[in-house]
Amino acid sequence: MSIEVVHGTNQKPVSSEALVGLMYSQTDWVGQLFIGYPIMGTAEGRYLIDALLISADKGIVVFDLIDGTDPHDYEQRQDDSANKLEARLRSHKELVRRRDLLIPIHVVSFAPGVRKPSSHAQDGYPLANGPSLIKELTELSWEEPDEEIYRRTLSVIENVSTIRKSKRSRKIAQSGSRGDTLRVLENSIATLDNTQSKAVIETVEGVQRIRGLAGSGKTIVLALKAAYLHAQHPEWRIAVTFHTRSLKDHFRRLINNFSIEQTGEEPDWVQLRIINAWGGRGGGDRDGIYHEFCHENDVVYFDFNAARGRYGSEMAFRASCDHALGEISKSKQLYDAILLDEAQDLPPAFLRLCYEMLKPPKRLVYAYDELQGLSGESLPSPEEIFGRNNDGSPKVKFDNLDGARPKQDIILAKCYRNSRPVLVTAHAVGFGIYRQPREAGGIGLVQMFDHPQLWDDIGYQQRHGELKEGHSITLSRPEETSPKFLEDHSELDDLIQFICFDNEEEQANWLTDAIKKNLSEDELRHDDIIVINPDPLKTRKVVGPIRARLLKGGINSHLAGVDTGADVFFLESPIDSVTFTGVHRAKGNEAGMVYIINAQDCHTAARNLATIRNRLFTAITRSKAWVRVLGFGSDMNALIGEYNRLRDHNFELDFTYPTVEQREQLKVIHRDMTTEENKQRQRYQNVLTKLVEDLEAGRLQPEDLDEVSRAKLRQLLE
Repeated sequence: MSIEVVHGTNQKPVSSEALVGLMYSQTDWVGQLFIGYPIMGTAEGRYLIDALLISADKGIVVFDLIDGTDPHDYEQRQDDSANKLEARLRSHKELVRRRDLLIPIHVVSFAPGVRKPSSHAQDGYPLANGPSLIKELTELSWEEPDEEIYRRTLSVIENVSTIRKSKRSRKIAQSGSRGDTLRVLENSIATLDNTQSKAVIETVEGVQRIRGLAGSGKTIVLALKAAYLHAQHPEWRIAVTFHTRSLKDHFRRLINNFSIEQTGEEPDWVQLRIINAWGGRGGGDRDGIYHEFCHENDVVYFDFNAARGRYGSEMAFRASCDHALGEISKSKQLYDAILLDEAQDLPPAFLRLCYEMLKPPKRLVYAYDELQGLSGESLPSPEEIFGRNNDGSPKVKFDNLDGARPKQDIILAKCYRNSRPVLVTAHAVGFGIYRQPREAGGIGLVQMFDHPQLWDDIGYQQRHGELKEGHSITLSRPEETSPKFLEDHSELDDLIQFICFDNEEEQANWLTDAIKKNLSEDELRHDDIIVINPDPLKTRKVVGPIRARLLKGGINSHLAGVDTGADVFFLESPIDSVTFTGVHRAKGNEAGMVYIINAQDCHTAARNLATIRNRLFTAITRSKAWVRVLGFGSDMNALIGEYNRLRDHNFELDFTYPTVEQREQLKVIHRDMTTEENKQRQRYQNVLTKLVEDLEAGRLQPEDLDEVSRAKLRQLLE
């Protein structure tokens, strides 16, 4: 297959499918065919190209697609397409020499429903149907083909957007300062890569999944895909939803910038909604997908307090969605497309709820991180999530299709936020790769993927050993998935540091001084800094003394979601402020410098260790340059020991892949406990503590316990 197809969407599905079928069979040509792309802003408004072929043999071929039998005014459409595309390409100096565009633009109208194209054709304006298209294309040529110009043109077309740049321009006085380094980094990753651009355009008439690591661009791809679908189908009702409410403004900015950049127009925010997952009464920004489902289907709605009282905190949203789905036989179909971010942190029942709200063909795009979510549970397969039809067949199944169909399952393996050392550190501590077991011969791992090939999917390569259960394996990240420029800007010991203090006050003093230096000497802005406390329940209390120290030094700070609205994470000029946050609100956000405080809490936990390690993983991966992991006490020293062992292994993951039985044991040992389970565990702990104290004090003798109970207790503890 020499022509690669990127399956976008347009208003002409019949001729698009026919074109793909014909082009897919041409093995002698080299190039890339885009369906429903590009979109261009013009003086008359947005202009949509039906299909575009960039060929190393022929240059550019623009397709005017015709569904039906009437080519009406196709000559005018051909002229418009050629002129508008040429004007856009001329803005790229690398494609122009003096006044000449260096690659030819051909235009062909393709009307598979027209039986005799010759009866409609005009001189100089090719018109073809299925049997004649290949002949027409064969006659097109590029007189002096140039491989370099071909690649440049392809790159220009594939670069969907340049919206990764900083929201504000930076004022830099010192070359090489941290602020200057961030400026260079942001410019280096301003445009999307090939895989991300295709993920934006590739459109499935059904369910589509986008997987990738933190920092791989899932949120950006999802936002641009929403804007792309809206531009192509302004009549569609589209929703973008997510778990972290502070993502709302981020999504709105991304979508708005893309729309203006590509079409010259702002989105219609009535047709394209950025909406919370849960939501509440009051309309407007308070609305949510779940609330809308309940309201439109006349189902009882539970806010968080009501759901918590009925189902408990851990099950509140899942049970509420399950209840709503169970109350109806068929949902009102409210949307043409729903795009869902952070699916790993939302219950499968919510994905089913979104699916039921969609009109056929059920266009649902959901994105998630391959590492388990903060709930500690992996996302089930699509067959499990969306259920089965009456005949027993799955409603959603991802088939391994060839390039003739759009991809249902897209993997973004390259990470553009975290450098290789930072990302591998996050995985090492998240999985407990170098964690020392408590007992000799024990297993230090905290958790592990059930499917070994997922390590390949997220961009690791096998250096030594085999990626099989029970086998030793050494994994590393190559430059193809962790670009070198992300780590070359600073010394390794500056990219990431683990620091242990004697006590909490010493930690607070050090952090205060570090932030002052960032702002006064390093040319970092307030919104370049995030301070994360892993335990969300303690965050408000533990960050208070640090914030008071900063305020005394004239530095404003805020606690995201507490001092601000639930949808606000960063505060910018005129009130510049450093963001403090718990780990849940940090998800989906990023900053140049990330400080993680009280990391000792993540080393050893009596319960929920997998979830607590995931909090540390999430916090580390918020950084796009530097990370400081701070803590105090013996547990922090043990965590530093894990990091040092990783560093000694040259930031490679060296471990024995656990068997099914071992993975199940890990899930039992490190499982999440509900609030009630934890209370019960604490009651048992209190009883055991009292028993030990009475035995030590002589108030109770071992002989007072019957022999059978003593033997059974000894056996269970061993």
